[in-house]
Formats: sequence, structure tokens, C-alpha cells
Amino acid sequence: MFFFKKKRANFFNLLHDQAMKVEEGMRALVLYMKDPHPLHGETVLRLETEADELRRKTVDELNLTFVTPIDREDIYALSRAVDDMVDYAKSTVEEMMAFHVGPNKHLQLMAGGLVESALAIADAIEELPKNKDKASERVVYAKKRENYVEHCYREALVELFKEENLVSILKMREIYRHMSNAADHGDEAANIIGNIIVKTM
Repeated sequence: MFFFKKKRANFFNLLHDQAMKVEEGMRALVLYMKDPHPLHGETVLRLETEADELRRKTVDELNLTFVTPIDREDIYALSRAVDDMVDYAKSTVEEMMAFHVGPNKHLQLMAGGLVESALAIADAIEELPKNKDKASERVVYAKKRENYVEHCYREALVELFKEENLVSILKMREIYRHMSNAADHGDEAANIIGNIIVKTM
């Protein structure tokens, strides 16, 4: 009788693939904020769907694997946090298109911070099994980018609340909030990676 053993999933690669897809989505978001053409918006939505599929693959592998290189809970939480970043990019674009709201300097600055955060997270995941010092450096940078986006968010709100059009204020506040939420989940992902580093030192 022959026994066929399933090849062990490489969860670092799966998580890195997810993070790189999210970074690609954030780059598409930056492009949309520069040129809000519907095709650019559709690119963000498509990449979010592709990111969801990569997350599903990671979770499926996790459910089929008994032994994992790091805690199962950390793999699941990191996969979710990374995916949530691009989910909020999708929400941002969907509402901008639905509300007929164009980009402004605040959204452009926040999008720039998000793509840098996403890239830092992808780099940190890539370095996790190889060089934890480099992974830690990228975690610190990702958290700095989150702080930057939150700073931009607060400045955007200060300017927004000087307007008199209540409808415009409500629309933009929701859109700004989506960008802030994306940054929050980037910070969550960075924290999870930091915890993994501490556990595996």
C-alpha cells in the first residue's frame, strides 16, 4: 500500500502573496486618487477580489494543516488584518464613485502612506523566516506610516469641518474614515508580526 503525503503548505509564502496583492491594490488606489477614472476604480475592486481569494487559500491550507511554523492564531489574524487593508480601499473607491466625490490632496497623501505601509508589511513577512532584525525594522516603518496616515486624517477632518455643506461633510467624513480604518488594520498587521518575532526569537 502506498501512502501519499500532502506537501506541507508554506505559510510564509502564502502570507507574503497576500500582502503583495494588498500592496498592489494600494498602488491602484494611489493611481485612482491621481486620476479617478472608472477603470482605475475597477482595478482596485478587482484586486480586492483577488486578495480575498488568496486569503481563502491561506485559510483553507490552515484548516488542512496540523503543524504550522508559527501559531495558527497568528497566521489567521495576520491574514485577516492584511486583507482588511484592501477591503477598506475597496470601500473608499466604491463610495467615492457612488457619491460622485473626487479625490483631494488629503486622500492622495493618505493613499501614499497606505501603499508604503502595505509594502513594509509585505517586506516584514518576507523577512520573518530569514532575518528577524530586518523584519523588525520593516514593522517599525509600517507603524510610522500608520501614524502618518492618522496625522493626515486629522488634518483632513479639521479642514472638512470648516465647510458649510452638511451633505458634503458627511460624504467626505465616511471616505476619510475608510482610509483611517485601512491604516488601523495595517498597524494591527504590524503588531501581529512584531508579536510573532518576539515568540520566535
